[in-house]
Amino acid sequence: MAQAIMLRDHGGPEVLRLEAVAVGRPGPGELRLRQTAIGVNFHDCYVRSGLYRTLPLPGVPGIEAVGVVEETGIGVTGFAPGDRVAYVTGGYGAYASERLLPARLALKLPAGMPDLLAATVLLKGLTAEMLLRQVHRVEPGQTLLVHAAAGGVGRLLCQWAVQLGATVIGTAGSAAKAELARAAGCHHVIQYREEDFVARVMAITDRRGVDVAYDSVGKETFDGSLECLAWRGHLVNFGQASGAIPPFQIARLAARSNSLSRPIVFHYIAERPALEAMSAALFAMLASGAVRAEAGQPLPLRDAAHAHHLLETRQAEAPLVLLPQDTDA
Repeated sequence: MAQAIMLRDHGGPEVLRLEAVAVGRPGPGELRLRQTAIGVNFHDCYVRSGLYRTLPLPGVPGIEAVGVVEETGIGVTGFAPGDRVAYVTGGYGAYASERLLPARLALKLPAGMPDLLAATVLLKGLTAEMLLRQVHRVEPGQTLLVHAAAGGVGRLLCQWAVQLGATVIGTAGSAAKAELARAAGCHHVIQYREEDFVARVMAITDRRGVDVAYDSVGKETFDGSLECLAWRGHLVNFGQASGAIPPFQIARLAARSNSLSRPIVFHYIAERPALEAMSAALFAMLASGAVRAEAGQPLPLRDAAHAHHLLETRQAEAPLVLLPQDTDA
């Protein structure tokens, strides 16, 4: 029997429990994977709490992982037993030691990329690529505001934006996180808990504002992010770590002819050609050293509840990765 974290009721981290599960043989177009590393994301916390009601219960949460192909189903081409693959899926099921996966979601990993790093960076990196090249195509000379610049997505976003020739203003919640943001290439860092980030952004930009604001914090920063926009500036909200954003009057955008987006990465990688192109761009940036990432902090799969607690209380000093091989029966 395989092991999986089962979610039977919404609630706090304690509702995540390890259970034995049966995994059958792969059907047509499927792979059977022995998983080696599983990414932990805020999305998982939203699903567990019930903020996102996108996983039918009972179900196995988790949206990204790395594994080894054990068996292929009928009609599968391009994959063979022994291949190392990574994936991101809106269909969940990643918090498990073994699973079945549609082959169309799998990406072969570059030979030099460790499993732990791939599980740490794939979803975050695809999100950064989406934000910088799809949702708002950043060009040289533009000025960006990146909230949570020391976070997993934030650091990738800042490094990549600098490579594109943008000026990056990052916000962080502490002095230690501010140093991480600077190390990620931010030209200016604002500790938003101690100073008015709107006033600082306007001072830095000589009252012009920013071309695009990337906001994953949500409720606490949304209004301020809107105030930071330049004429025809673009606010991209891609998360809500501080809570859901209240209902929004679209007429507020008219003050500076602004635009607002709420992208979901799954919609951008739904077609195989787009998934391959976006992942190739990410892998190339990592291989070149233009964007750097470190493998996340490993925890056993059985400690998924603790991982969620660390993430939600902002105690995690690095991205978190679950290791199925440390699972107890």
